[in-house]
Amino acid sequence: MCLGIPGQIVAIADARCKLAIVDVAGVRREINVACILGERAVEECVGDWVLVHVGFAMSRIDEAQALETLRILTELGEAQQEIAAMRGRFEA
Repeated sequence: MCLGIPGQIVAIADARCKLAIVDVAGVRREINVACILGERAVEECVGDWVLVHVGFAMSRIDEAQALETLRILTELGEAQQEIAAMRGRFEA
Protein backbone atom coordinates (compact mmCIF):
# COMPACT_ATOMS: atom_id res chain seq x y z
CA MET A 1 0.00 0.00 0.00
CA CYS A 2 1.28 3.46 -0.80
CA LEU A 3 -0.02 6.18 1.47
CA GLY A 4 0.92 9.58 2.78
CA ILE A 5 3.10 9.43 5.86
CA PRO A 6 3.83 12.35 8.21
CA GLY A 7 7.29 13.86 8.31
CA GLN A 8 8.92 17.09 9.43
CA ILE A 9 10.89 19.32 7.09
CA VAL A 10 14.32 19.76 8.66
CA ALA A 11 16.33 21.53 5.94
CA ILE A 12 16.23 22.97 2.45
CA ALA A 13 18.25 20.99 -0.11
CA ASP A 14 17.70 23.25 -3.15
CA ALA A 15 15.46 26.31 -2.87
CA ARG A 16 15.47 26.96 -6.63
CA CYS A 17 14.16 23.45 -7.36
CA LYS A 18 11.85 23.52 -4.30
CA LEU A 19 13.55 20.54 -2.64
CA ALA A 20 13.69 19.98 1.10
CA ILE A 21 14.89 17.31 3.50
CA VAL A 22 12.14 15.63 5.48
CA ASP A 23 12.54 13.42 8.56
CA VAL A 24 10.09 10.53 8.70
CA ALA A 25 10.63 8.56 11.91
CA GLY A 26 14.39 9.00 11.71
CA VAL A 27 14.70 8.43 7.95
CA ARG A 28 15.74 11.59 6.10
CA ARG A 29 14.95 12.03 2.43
CA GLU A 30 14.79 14.75 -0.16
CA ILE A 31 11.26 15.71 -1.21
CA ASN A 32 9.62 18.28 -3.44
CA VAL A 33 7.67 20.95 -1.53
CA ALA A 34 6.13 22.83 -4.47
CA CYS A 35 2.60 21.64 -3.61
CA ILE A 36 2.61 23.26 -0.15
CA LEU A 37 4.30 26.58 -0.84
CA GLY A 38 1.52 28.91 -1.94
CA GLU A 39 2.99 32.39 -1.45
CA ARG A 40 5.59 31.22 1.08
CA ALA A 41 9.31 31.04 0.38
CA VAL A 42 10.84 27.56 0.41
CA GLU A 43 12.97 28.50 3.43
CA GLU A 44 9.83 29.18 5.48
CA CYS A 45 8.91 25.48 5.36
CA VAL A 46 11.63 24.32 7.74
CA GLY A 47 9.91 22.94 10.83
CA ASP A 48 6.61 22.24 9.03
CA TRP A 49 4.95 18.86 9.41
CA VAL A 50 3.75 17.48 6.09
CA LEU A 51 2.15 14.42 4.55
CA VAL A 52 4.70 12.84 2.21
CA HIS A 53 3.58 10.76 -0.76
CA VAL A 54 5.90 9.46 -3.51
CA GLY A 55 8.54 12.12 -2.90
CA PHE A 56 6.21 15.10 -2.59
CA ALA A 57 4.89 17.03 0.39
CA MET A 58 1.17 16.91 -0.39
CA SER A 59 -0.17 19.01 2.49
CA ARG A 60 0.85 20.69 5.72
CA ILE A 61 -0.50 19.25 8.98
CA ASP A 62 -0.04 20.22 12.61
CA GLU A 63 2.37 18.35 14.87
CA ALA A 64 -0.36 16.74 16.99
CA GLN A 65 -2.08 15.38 13.89
CA ALA A 66 1.26 14.13 12.52
CA LEU A 67 2.18 12.30 15.72
CA GLU A 68 -1.29 10.78 16.08
CA THR A 69 -1.21 9.60 12.46
CA LEU A 70 2.22 8.02 12.97
CA ARG A 71 0.95 6.29 16.11
CA ILE A 72 -2.06 4.85 14.31
CA LEU A 73 -0.01 3.79 11.28
CA THR A 74 2.47 2.08 13.59
CA GLU A 75 -0.33 0.21 15.36
CA LEU A 76 -1.67 -0.93 12.01
CA GLY A 77 1.79 -1.94 10.82
CA GLU A 78 1.63 0.52 7.93
CA ALA A 79 4.28 2.97 9.15
CA GLN A 80 6.95 0.29 9.20
CA GLN A 81 6.10 -0.72 5.62
CA GLU A 82 6.27 2.85 4.37
CA ILE A 83 9.50 3.62 6.22
CA ALA A 84 11.08 0.41 4.93
CA ALA A 85 9.95 1.36 1.42
CA MET A 86 11.54 4.79 1.83
CA ARG A 87 14.79 3.21 2.97
CA GLY A 88 14.77 0.71 0.12
CA ARG A 89 13.81 3.25 -2.51
CA PHE A 90 16.54 5.73 -1.66
CA GLU A 91 19.38 3.77 -0.12
CA ALA A 92 21.55 1.69 -2.39
